[in-house]
Amino acid sequence: MAEKLDYLIRFSQSHETFRLPEIQALAVIEGVDLEVVSYSLESPFCIVRLTSEDAARKLIRRSILAMAIHELWGHGPDLSAVHAQVKFNTPHLWAQYLEVSFKFTIDSYQGSRSAQEKVDIINSFAYLGFAGPIKMRGADQEFILFEDWIFNSTPLGIPDPKHFYFGRYLGTGARDLPKKLDLKKRRYISTTSMDAELALVTANLALAAPGKIMYDPFCGTGSFPIACAQFGAVAFGSDIDGRSIRGDEKKKTLRGNFEQYGLVGCLGGVFTADLTNTPIRKAALRYDGDGVTGRVFDGIVCDPPYGVREGLRVLGVRDPEKCPWVITKGKEMYKQADFIPPRKPYGFLAMLDDILQFSAQTLVDNGRVSFWMPTANDEDQEMPVPAHPYLETLSVCTQVFNKWSRRLITYRRIPDAEVDPEAMKAYEANKAVGKTADELNPFRKAYFEGFQTPPTPATPPN
Repeated sequence: MAEKLDYLIRFSQSHETFRLPEIQALAVIEGVDLEVVSYSLESPFCIVRLTSEDAARKLIRRSILAMAIHELWGHGPDLSAVHAQVKFNTPHLWAQYLEVSFKFTIDSYQGSRSAQEKVDIINSFAYLGFAGPIKMRGADQEFILFEDWIFNSTPLGIPDPKHFYFGRYLGTGARDLPKKLDLKKRRYISTTSMDAELALVTANLALAAPGKIMYDPFCGTGSFPIACAQFGAVAFGSDIDGRSIRGDEKKKTLRGNFEQYGLVGCLGGVFTADLTNTPIRKAALRYDGDGVTGRVFDGIVCDPPYGVREGLRVLGVRDPEKCPWVITKGKEMYKQADFIPPRKPYGFLAMLDDILQFSAQTLVDNGRVSFWMPTANDEDQEMPVPAHPYLETLSVCTQVFNKWSRRLITYRRIPDAEVDPEAMKAYEANKAVGKTADELNPFRKAYFEGFQTPPTPATPPN
């Protein structure tokens, strides 16, 4: 086994709970043996242990939340500790950089340095002996000293950073992709289109890659299928409202968005359906399957409706016996372009159960489902993360708003033989039950009540 070396990832200081799960997912996609040495939500710096420079570049090349990765030469709470590590760990590396052009950069996170301070710090590394030409652009090698300062350190007059990292630049992440897929420049969007950055992160967590088949059952104008296609996967989608897919049937269509980005070759197909009325064949759940037969998707990605603007609906009639003519009329008119099928109320918790059940029946072994789910920030009103015996929860990432948040939850489809039959029986017995959409949508109720915590009932006197 190759010896592992330490590398430093410089993250963007945003979407902090998403960063580590994305890197761990990319390690799976790239077949990289990853060991996380140190990581904190409060810092953009993460130390990982990898087998080679090539592994480091592969790990970072399609990351949306990582800015760059560096070969870590030394780190510590002060410059003397950094110099000590560099002198002890890396003298065998110096010779290969003696004559090449180089650049030396100081990156102060949450802090600042005067020009003279920067010169003095750079000169303190003179023992490296680099004699090649200095190039501020196009240098063969770039060496960077990162400084991690305490927040508000400049106005507080704090003289020194809390930690230093010194390393050699290796590669950059895919921070340019969100700009390419920016919704402001996209031909066709809706009010609920997921922004490009988080759509791409979702695709990464679901392991979208060449040779993979991905599916979004709430595709709308195609944000998630586009993100999956950008990474080379074949993307399929469906939506209960075919009008969102068709658009104006000219340029402003879901297909038109794929054409805009040159991704039509990765568009598998789109159709009108919902999870309770889908043409996709769902395999029976079993405990002795081969992991593939009857199941087709490598990944499922979606942002299901939250039922806030209006109650959730699925295709169908609330009471078929009272209006049989609606069904008859639907069978006669469903092929017409302007046909709008009837819908009936649907509960939010029931929808979450259906997403997990659908995923268990259609994902191949170790396939992933990543979907977004809203919740209140108050612990008393927080919705629990849904679970399913055939799905292992891998990560729960949170985007916080004012009084509510939304989570990106990622699961792995467990091989049949590893599923506990007794757990499945208990799951079936505890499925969400209710009569109306509001009864099954505690988030919608809390949203319109302003996320107010109910008063604690008074204790009756003895």
